[in-house]
Amino acid sequence: MARGGQGLARVAVVLRAGAAPLWWLGVLAAGIGLSVPGLTGRRIGVLAGTALFLVAAAVVAYARRGRYRARAGAAARAGKHDVLQDRAVTTRNWRRGHRWWLLLAFLAAVGSAFAVPAAGGMLLAGTGAGLWLKAAWFGRLERADEVLLWVRVDWLVAGGRPAGKAVKGYRGTGIAAGDAAPGGARRRTPALV
Repeated sequence: MARGGQGLARVAVVLRAGAAPLWWLGVLAAGIGLSVPGLTGRRIGVLAGTALFLVAAAVVAYARRGRYRARAGAAARAGKHDVLQDRAVTTRNWRRGHRWWLLLAFLAAVGSAFAVPAAGGMLLAGTGAGLWLKAAWFGRLERADEVLLWVRVDWLVAGGRPAGKAVKGYRGTGIAAGDAAPGGARRRTPALV
C-alpha cells in the first residue's frame, strides 16, 4: 500500500461470501440424506430439518446486529490512499480461508443423515440463508445512512469475522464506491468514477 493506505474489504460482501456455499452444500447434503432411511425415518428427519433450518436462519440473521450497528454508526471516513478490494477478491479470499470448515460441515451434515435424514443438510442451508438475510439487512443499513462500510483486510485475516474482536471499527465511503451494491450484491449498473 502506498503512503500508509490500508486494504479494505466490504463488510456486506464478507457476510454474503459464505451464504452461497453453505446454502448449496446444505441442499446437496439434504438431498443425499434423503436417500438414507436413517434411524428416525425420512419424515421425522425432514420435519426436524425444517425446524433446524428456520432456527439457524433466524439465529444467524439476528446475531450480533447490535455490534454491527454500533460499528456502522462510528465508522471513520476512508482515506484517499486506502485500497478498496473488489467483490470477487473478497469472496474468493473468504472461501479459500474457510474451505476446510465448509468441507467438514458438509461431511458432518451427510454423516448425520444416518441418524436423522436431511436434518444436517437443512441446518447447513439455514445457516447460508441466515447469512444472506444478514447481508440484506446490512445493505438496508448502508442505504439508510448512504454510506458503504468497509473493514481492514488485515483485521479480517486476524479474526475472520467482520464483527469479531480483531475488528476495531469500520470505514465508510460514498454509496457509489467499489463494485458491489449496498448489501454486497453485484452492481447492476457500473459505478460512477
